[in-house]
Amino acid sequence: MKKLYKKLTEEQIKKGVVFSSCLSEYKTESPNDNIHEVLKDDSDKDTQISRLLDDKFFNASHWNFNIIRQ
Repeated sequence: MKKLYKKLTEEQIKKGVVFSSCLSEYKTESPNDNIHEVLKDDSDKDTQISRLLDDKFFNASHWNFNIIRQ
């Protein structure tokens, strides 16, 4: 599993997202992928972010990339 770091999208910024993670087979997100977003108002945002960065559980899965946006 490789981490790819990208900027937040304009839509995410407008929604108040500070971090997102997407497990994907490809280097880009697709509509079928499940994107996890952390909002600036979330009380446990630091815990959520650290959990989303810890992707070693998925190393043996079909996911190839963890697309991180911040």
